[in-house]
Amino acid sequence: MGDVAIDSNTSSSKSRSGGAGGRRARRIRMTGKERREQLLDIGRMLFAERGFEGTSVEEIAAKAGVSKPVVYEHFGGKEGLYAVVVDREMRQLLDMVTSALTAGHPRELLEQAAFALLDYIDQYTDGFRILVRDSPVAQSTGTFASLISDIATQVEDILGLEFKARGFDAKLAPLYAQALVGMVALTGQWWLDVRKPKKAEVAAHLVNLAWHGLDGLEPKPRLIGHRKN
Repeated sequence: MGDVAIDSNTSSSKSRSGGAGGRRARRIRMTGKERREQLLDIGRMLFAERGFEGTSVEEIAAKAGVSKPVVYEHFGGKEGLYAVVVDREMRQLLDMVTSALTAGHPRELLEQAAFALLDYIDQYTDGFRILVRDSPVAQSTGTFASLISDIATQVEDILGLEFKARGFDAKLAPLYAQALVGMVALTGQWWLDVRKPKKAEVAAHLVNLAWHGLDGLEPKPRLIGHRKN
């Protein structure tokens, strides 16, 4: 499939038709890859706004300026398009969390994990809305619940090492990992709409609670890492 389709009028016929006023605009034809990306972007926007059930193939096609069969050709239907969108968002969030965990100090690692999730919410808002709309954080099953479990597994290794160093029962690390990641995820869902306080302050308070516990909370929590916003 070519990138550009040009109307059949010759230059002489355009000249006879009266210059710019008689010219017919060139139509840009997308490649298959470009069309697929366009449909993914449109689907992502609509799924975030209306959810899976509230979005139709007809609307996706209309916004893309194509017929319904084009959507079916690329994804086999709305379900296929939704599955690709969700898979991309899950991989994006997991990649952000995994790449963020670079520091050696356990408290700063917690800061980095909190920032990674808040950064994702901030930068990929539509994606987060999709993940939590059809599979809320509070559910024990579903897409987002499984994603949170995957992230908790990353944190579990960090906590396990810290528990051993402090003489705690390392077998409890998975429990604490689920609690910590779930706390950040639920707070992030709330922060998605209110956007107050600022991201760094939210991260500081989350880590404050996680690190000190209610009994040892700092009155003015601080961040020890280099991230300040």
